[in-house]
Amino acid sequence: MMREPTDIRRQQAQRAVQALRARVDRLDDDAIDLILRDARSHYAWTDRPVGEDLLRTLFEITIAGPTSMNTCPARFVFVTSEAGKDRLAKSLKAKNIDKMRAAPVTAIVAWDPLYWQRLDFLFPHEDRKHLFDGKEDYAEITAFRNATLQGAYLMIAARALGLDVGAMSGFSNEIVDQEFFAENGWKSNFLVNLGYADESALFQKLPRFTFDDICEIL
Repeated sequence: MMREPTDIRRQQAQRAVQALRARVDRLDDDAIDLILRDARSHYAWTDRPVGEDLLRTLFEITIAGPTSMNTCPARFVFVTSEAGKDRLAKSLKAKNIDKMRAAPVTAIVAWDPLYWQRLDFLFPHEDRKHLFDGKEDYAEITAFRNATLQGAYLMIAARALGLDVGAMSGFSNEIVDQEFFAENGWKSNFLVNLGYADESALFQKLPRFTFDDICEIL
């Protein structure tokens, strides 16, 4: 089957964005409150389950987020089983084990050092592999930055779908990598507990900077 010419695909993409903007030009304040402004990090969870269909929807939203050269270096492992949680618990600081076990899902946000080898699929209109081949420092910086972005997309998408989120960094990356990624060579970044929170464990929201504290307009 012949592929459509690039200019036709570009025009289709432009019309799709224009149609989206015609339908909605911004989120309402309630939606912004839900995903960021009034959202909270959660540490206690109800036993309400999170099904595979919802995790697949979560991924479909997350993977749509932008990355440099569409590299999409993040990889995700959704730990839901007791056996998986037993393995993950080996890496956690003691105070985080109960938080992880109580959550219906703990996502390991990781990155693939060989992500750039898929650029023929992800960035097909121009060969960019040479930018990464043999340039380990540049490849790793690009992977870590963009996989972290994708982890943030995952958290915001989860909130948009009605899930609650609790990110964690109190664990050994080395142990996670040995336990889960010994064969494929992926590298863990951080963990995200997902589920439906028990709000009774919340405390007051901590302070944030104001615009004038940390921003400049030049």
